[in-house]
Amino acid sequence: MLSQQDEADLLAQFAQGDLRAAQAFTDLLAPRLLRFAARMLGDRAEAEDVTQDTMLRLWRMAPDWEAGQAKPSTWAFRVARNLCTDRLRRRKPMVPEMPDLPDDTAGADARMMQTARAQALDAALAQLPDRQREAVILRHIEGLSNPEIAAILMVGVEAVESLTARGKRKLTALLSGRKEELGYDAEDI
Repeated sequence: MLSQQDEADLLAQFAQGDLRAAQAFTDLLAPRLLRFAARMLGDRAEAEDVTQDTMLRLWRMAPDWEAGQAKPSTWAFRVARNLCTDRLRRRKPMVPEMPDLPDDTAGADARMMQTARAQALDAALAQLPDRQREAVILRHIEGLSNPEIAAILMVGVEAVESLTARGKRKLTALLSGRKEELGYDAEDI
């Protein structure tokens, strides 16, 4: 991950016409936004649209970016979150289904287990309240810091800690009955 200054520098370079800076920043940020949006929406095509729209908005506002504000990636995650929320509000309530993302280096049994675990996690994440799901995905799947998540969700750091703790407890409860089926030992979940 880039520092706040590195991100701001890349954005400033793009604003001055450096397309390589834009490509470098896109290569680092877009896959993370796509994973976040795919987990939030359960639909890869919609997630790609959200990612593209987020990146376009980032490039449009690049000339006006003021150094010292939040990291550009934090701003982008907030935009992606808002776009996902808008799309979810337009939908009927449903459990999202994540696309299979198999690991080609593992054997067939390992890929099947990995797929089953990913599907179980995605189904359990879908059962969390929206704010808990967002906090858990951003913290434990995307690896963002609590202050970054607080900025994205527009809440305090303590609220983020509470949301992630409650979300993890609910995930544990939802997945605990499936330990053996998913190939986990008693201590793993």
